[in-house]
Amino acid sequence: MTLRLGDVAPDFTAETTEGTVSLHEYLGDSWGLLFSHPADFTPVCTTELGELAKRKGEFDSRGVKLIGLSVDDIESHKGWAPDIADVKGTKLNFPLIADPDRTVATLYDMIHPAANEKLTVRSVFVIGPDKKIKLTLTYPASTGRNIDELLRVLDSLQLTAKNSVATPVDWKSGDDVIVGASLSDEDAKAKFPEGWRAEKPYLRWVPQPK
Repeated sequence: MTLRLGDVAPDFTAETTEGTVSLHEYLGDSWGLLFSHPADFTPVCTTELGELAKRKGEFDSRGVKLIGLSVDDIESHKGWAPDIADVKGTKLNFPLIADPDRTVATLYDMIHPAANEKLTVRSVFVIGPDKKIKLTLTYPASTGRNIDELLRVLDSLQLTAKNSVATPVDWKSGDDVIVGASLSDEDAKAKFPEGWRAEKPYLRWVPQPK
């Protein structure tokens, strides 16, 4: 199943390190970050989960719930958890889905046979409060994810969901933003009464909305 931006994130019920979880119920009205790991007791995955646990408060402050997945079973997850805590100094503090039969991995197209027939790639799905997919990222098993980038794109997604703006290349929270291309100058005047800086007729800059 190929999932595209704007699709409703498929719901599922699965066993996790925090008990049985149904995705949509777990997310509630929050944003969500669903991400997969190739396997338990693997070095890159251990660093990722440890860092995400360590920085969970940064996701909490944005109203984002974390939920991970690995294709191994729950007993394996429980055995792996102490290593995750040891490497980064923080215990696993969000659900880690056990998916030994690859049900969720298949539902979210996390297994790419040309890369590996059995293990998931490092998939990332950002899910909005409306349960629709807002962003997808796919990394190979050999490349760990960048937590700062995940936070950056979440900041952009949440900002642009509430305001008629877009974020430019290398944008970080607090930087100037671009007036949405769909807004005419007339409509933009109502949205941004203090005006904007026009670098090109179609490239209009304003301070980041509060």
